[in-house]
Amino acid sequence: MTRVSDLEQLDVGIEHPGAPNGDLGALVAVLDPEVVVRADWAKVPAGASRTLRGPRAVAKQALAFAQRARSVRPALVNGTAGVVADTGGRLLAVMGFTVRRGKILEIDILADPARLRRLDLPVPHS
Repeated sequence: MTRVSDLEQLDVGIEHPGAPNGDLGALVAVLDPEVVVRADWAKVPAGASRTLRGPRAVAKQALAFAQRARSVRPALVNGTAGVVADTGGRLLAVMGFTVRRGKILEIDILADPARLRRLDLPVPHS
């Protein structure tokens, strides 16, 4: 089971999913070589996938996502480490993490607006 403290120990800036100062290398460094992201986006945008594999692909997606998120805060997601991201008034995504040997192995993302609306989560206003 991954605890929030496991995630906080990773030097990736948990407050922002896109690594400190947009540093792709810093983000890749905290990802396991076998990292996988599974995302529920509802409708998958043209050219997008529901699953990403590999540190470089995952890091690039995280940096792109970071441009949309106004704030990201640590949270327990299904009892394990995660984050909640918002745009300053609208919930953007809930992400759960699995950490193995000090690196992020799995990221599960819920970003389907219809499913997010059913969650009882406080969202800061802009």
